[in-house]
Amino acid sequence: MKPNRTCVATTLASVAVMGVLLGCATVPETGRTQLRLIPPAEEVQLGLRSFEKLKQELPISKDAAARAMVEKVGRAIAAVAPLPDAQWEFVLFESPEANAFCLPGGKVGVYTGILPITQNEAGLAAVLGHEVAHAVARHGAERLSHEWLRQLGGRILVASISDSDPRAQQLAVLAYGIGTEVGAILPYSRLQESEADHMGLLYMARAGYDPREAVRFWQRFAAYNREQGGMRIPVWLRTHPLDETRIRQLEEWMPEALAEYEKARATSAGR
Repeated sequence: MKPNRTCVATTLASVAVMGVLLGCATVPETGRTQLRLIPPAEEVQLGLRSFEKLKQELPISKDAAARAMVEKVGRAIAAVAPLPDAQWEFVLFESPEANAFCLPGGKVGVYTGILPITQNEAGLAAVLGHEVAHAVARHGAERLSHEWLRQLGGRILVASISDSDPRAQQLAVLAYGIGTEVGAILPYSRLQESEADHMGLLYMARAGYDPREAVRFWQRFAAYNREQGGMRIPVWLRTHPLDETRIRQLEEWMPEALAEYEKARATSAGR
């Protein structure tokens, strides 16, 4: 017997609503409500497996001094980050790419190509503070949750139009995929990046690094992007905010970060 498409669509929609209601959580520091449907243990295991695979595939830098600096700054940032169960690991990979990344559970990778732009420990703290913030905010779980919800929405759509003309079905599914990518997935990606900038600025300040260096780093990074020809992708198709937007936002958050920095300096001086 062929299942009733209305019944199937209604059931799937009910599952989606229950998931949203049960999967709401709050991001530390910013207080934003987010959707997290992935259990923490599962998220951590995904990060651990992926990071171990990367360490086998990518060459680790042989520069002992640079590796030590990444470890030192990373540990200082992690010490002030509210993620007590994290298995922090900071690895410097040999690559000309000017980038860094964080996987769930506290696995942070830095490419040697970004070190000429960070220039110093405070500049590196701006990068690592951002990556640590991704782990604290559990952005990986949030991305997976949104993708799960999008796939479920696609199934609801297919179930509801299963009796339609095949060409109309294809157009509807295509429109749904593009619409959710541009209208939901990419905006959330940019939101997460801005949130990590904000949280990371606070973490580097609490770790004793001058947060004003974050603005200087992004100014240098913007210059680097211009030298490389820049990214000619429209804002609404980007996964990250424009460099100019990030700099402006960091300057807006700076008073809060400087207050944290002064507290850290006072605490350090009192020891």
